[in-house]
Amino acid sequence: MQPNDKIYIAGHRGMVGSAIVRRLQKAGFTNFVTRTSDTLDLRDQAAVAAFFREEKPDYVFLAAAKVGGIVANNTYRAEFLYDNLMIQNNVIHHAHLNGVKKLMFLGSSCIYPKLAPQPLKEEYLLTGLLEPTNEPYAIAKIAGIKLCDAYRSQYGSQFISVMPTNLYGPNDNYDLQNSHVLPALLRKFHDAKANGQEEVVIWGTGSPLREFLHADDMADACFFLMQGYNEPGPINIGVGEDLSIADLARLVQKIVGYEGKLVFDTTKPDGTPRKLMDVSRLHSLGWKAAISLEQGIRQVYEDKFLQKA
Repeated sequence: MQPNDKIYIAGHRGMVGSAIVRRLQKAGFTNFVTRTSDTLDLRDQAAVAAFFREEKPDYVFLAAAKVGGIVANNTYRAEFLYDNLMIQNNVIHHAHLNGVKKLMFLGSSCIYPKLAPQPLKEEYLLTGLLEPTNEPYAIAKIAGIKLCDAYRSQYGSQFISVMPTNLYGPNDNYDLQNSHVLPALLRKFHDAKANGQEEVVIWGTGSPLREFLHADDMADACFFLMQGYNEPGPINIGVGEDLSIADLARLVQKIVGYEGKLVFDTTKPDGTPRKLMDVSRLHSLGWKAAISLEQGIRQVYEDKFLQKA
């Protein structure tokens, strides 16, 4: 990648895409192609075909997706499968037709079997059943990995797939109905403190183990891999450490300064018992995360909630 290359970031306004834009700008890249969903519907094959013919990007970061937490995934199962299949099929296919030099497809740690050994190695893909609550999203992401591999094997396309762990950072979604666990906890504790609530209710038992990576670290890993990595199959992006949801809640409680009580609603689902990425392949290539969880959450909380106060 050279600073004058034309780079298309699909999903540039989301948490993932915007972090990639920031990282590229930091490295001196300025020739970006972006479209918002109201000007280019990536589910529309004809529209995507016209876009690629017109713009002819050199590189593509495919970070556009329909995303959400357990509730959204389990409620909008058809949309999570259909929308994501259409988005990635159109972008990957037309990247191939228009001679894109390299494409990076961003997936998710939910592609791995629910009860796979921990930590999750790349070779565990398709070795067991998926977590039912987010199976449609996972199926779409697996299809995206396999599509990249198919174009690679049939046409020699430099299409790579990266699988980030749970992410947090600027431009995250804080809607309690369809957000992921970390932003949901930040909003819950902030609102509880502001409103003088005596307790905060956490979904599930608090026992599931999760790993969290700051979006800026994720973007740095993507930039690193886009420059020097070119292999089939997924490569994990993460920190290689996890903590329980209960411990995460207590950490957020400390950062927010909420002094009330934590209550765990055990009638709500826990989701996957543990999701820790094996990042030994990424580490062996020479990349490691730099932002600690407490430092990252504190920065996100101050930027999102305290600057408005």
